[in-house]
Amino acid sequence: MRFCYAFRRFSDYPYLGNAFDMDPSKLTDKFLNRVNQMGFDGIELGMECLDRIEGEEKGLKEFGKRLNDLGTPVLAIRSGGLMIDPEKGNENFQRSKRAIIFAEILGSEIVNGAISGSGKSPYIDTGTRLIPQSGSSLVGAQPMGYFKSQNSSRDTTMPEYEMLAEKFVEISKFAAEHGLKISCEVHQNSPVDNSWSAKLINSLVNQENFGINPDLGNIIWNYDIPEELCEDAIKELAPVSNYWHCKNLTRINFPEDNRTLFIRENIVGGEIDYRFAVEAMHEANYPGMMAIEGVFTGDQFYSDKLSLDYCKKLWHELEVNRKNQG
Repeated sequence: MRFCYAFRRFSDYPYLGNAFDMDPSKLTDKFLNRVNQMGFDGIELGMECLDRIEGEEKGLKEFGKRLNDLGTPVLAIRSGGLMIDPEKGNENFQRSKRAIIFAEILGSEIVNGAISGSGKSPYIDTGTRLIPQSGSSLVGAQPMGYFKSQNSSRDTTMPEYEMLAEKFVEISKFAAEHGLKISCEVHQNSPVDNSWSAKLINSLVNQENFGINPDLGNIIWNYDIPEELCEDAIKELAPVSNYWHCKNLTRINFPEDNRTLFIRENIVGGEIDYRFAVEAMHEANYPGMMAIEGVFTGDQFYSDKLSLDYCKKLWHELEVNRKNQG
């Protein structure tokens, strides 16, 4: 098993940046050396970062060589957005194709996409409360943990899934020409937000280099009450997975308000049983990487190394047991 660092905090004293709006020039040798020393095999970066690299192909090659030389290659690229969104669908589609080109230049293996769509409005007015969309400008807005989710599988029609599958087929075939894989992430505020919708899109796309990213944390925090147990979801999704975002969190439910808040934890803490999840993936002979999403706050290098060491131990134990049994 290989481990990718999908860091969600970017702390590099004296600089504190936004891991979801990265300036590639801020990826210092000091930061990358720390990542390498933690024991990760490489990192995940988003297109919002890679699009800022100057010099086109030459600049990307120089950037990739530097990261490779430091032992932190770009193993995976994030490039999401709903490709059938009336407003931004074509932009999302073209960015995914660009991500494939970038991935080939950088020597990456996979392009992962969360297919959240544009909100129908800044919020949903349920008559009694406002439910914000992802990226809402409402002060303090969190788009997760309500009794309703914008752009969810509950509101997506079969023709929309079929149109989405057509886009993924085109993207997957384009990726195959460049030796790359495509992963669709289970994500809140998107048509693929649980195990049944992920299995549906996987069956409709039906391409060898296409698979699912079974991000269990996104299932937990999509609604105030999760639609399914993580244990059930991972058993369903392990056989069709080709990339895996891993994070953990603790739910704080306020039933009188139909509202849940979340405390982000490292992999060892939180409510998701990663021993169970790893065993499910191991039994399914999962061929991809384990991409550990780091903590949002605190010492990311200490907390995320705890996560990495724990996950490595789980996989090692399973491999030893398999060898002894057979």
